[in-house]
Amino acid sequence: MNDTIDLIRRYYAAFNRGDWKGMLDLLDENVHHDVNQGGRETGRDRFAAFLERMNTSYSEELKNVVIMANEAGDRAAAEYVVHGEYKATDDGLPLAQGQSYVLPGGAFFEVRNGRIARVTNYYNLEDWLAQVRRVEVD
Repeated sequence: MNDTIDLIRRYYAAFNRGDWKGMLDLLDENVHHDVNQGGRETGRDRFAAFLERMNTSYSEELKNVVIMANEAGDRAAAEYVVHGEYKATDDGLPLAQGQSYVLPGGAFFEVRNGRIARVTNYYNLEDWLAQVRRVEVD
């Protein structure tokens, strides 16, 4: 359990540093990534492409991260608050104008052999849309 909590803590610390290689090193080669309100992507290469796309459009830092794990250490969950900037328009989403946003979020994990085998992310897309659209009407 403690090793899993440490693994997820290192994952989020790498995220906050913008250390994409560090994040990828913590993932199983065949990691399953359930994108918020999207499909499932499989593989470290697909996860790397996702990070690259996200890095182009968003600058984010996760704060108030709380990590929990089951006793076996094969499942974990995290709750956090995303503090971000929408810096470049993402496909199918509103125009990026440097809008800032603060958004609660969470994730669920499966862990195998000391690596993250599944990441399932959740946040309220409607809340995010309302925050970035406020700038469009101001």
